[in-house]
Amino acid sequence: MLKTINEIGMIVTKKIRAAVVGYGNIGRYAIEALNAAEDFEIAGIIRRSAGPVSAELAAYQVVDSIDKLENVDVAILCSPTRAIKEIAQQILAKGINTVDSFDVHSQIVDLKNTLAPIAKTHNAVSIVAAGWDPGSDSIIRTLMLAMAPKGITYTNFGPGMSMGHSVAAKSIKGVKDALSITVPLGTGIHRRLVYIELEAGADFATVERTLKADDYFASDETHVKQVDCIDSLKDMGHGVHLTHKGVSGATQNQMFEYSMRINNPALTSQFLVSAARATTKLPAGAYTVIEVAPIHFLQGETDKLIERLV
Repeated sequence: MLKTINEIGMIVTKKIRAAVVGYGNIGRYAIEALNAAEDFEIAGIIRRSAGPVSAELAAYQVVDSIDKLENVDVAILCSPTRAIKEIAQQILAKGINTVDSFDVHSQIVDLKNTLAPIAKTHNAVSIVAAGWDPGSDSIIRTLMLAMAPKGITYTNFGPGMSMGHSVAAKSIKGVKDALSITVPLGTGIHRRLVYIELEAGADFATVERTLKADDYFASDETHVKQVDCIDSLKDMGHGVHLTHKGVSGATQNQMFEYSMRINNPALTSQFLVSAARATTKLPAGAYTVIEVAPIHFLQGETDKLIERLV
């Protein structure tokens, strides 16, 4: 809940008004997570085309611009990674907080540094790369390093569907639909199995060559397979296994492990909503999740959360 002071000096609380930008897999699950959160209400949904509205969205205001919504506190960006920077800049310039699940690890610092001055100028907050990896897993890696500052951490994804890689594959010219599966080979090394459904007249060899050269796939062993129908293959399950072997002080052989099996878009969306909550508790600026106090992601009174969790 947001706390404000009314005209007679009384402290009042109101729900956080969130707009969902984009209505793909993450957008759908974001609406579910917002509806389950007692301290949020949905201000509206922004789509490239606002109509016609499907029955499942009939209860919400669906628009093609955030300017058509009232009193938005935070925008949850459920757009493809490559569109995030531009969209976030536009919304932050309106004084509205943003959260996103930008997932190109090597470009996160650049995104944060690009958004920070805009957010500060317009008294807004942006939390970037707030999915599950990068996102919640980033926090786990940080804690592991704090417990054993010397050592090596391995992040092993899958096996499962990578949404970011699937979206990247679908953006390749000639691809009608695509599914990218991540297969862990161990010690942080992965194989990508990319299934593609081609548009009529598209050349498989050309598509395969272009896809393998894409930034999302160029650094991993990638196998591309043509299929007749992607929909029959889709399973949104995914997972991660983190291991850290290191040194605490002068003590060797400290070993930590963390594993989970998840529905990919459901977890991404849930953590985006938690990050949206955190934006209301921070000074203006841009942040990654490891710069945010964990308690800021949670609903509830601070003392009660401390009693429960510490």
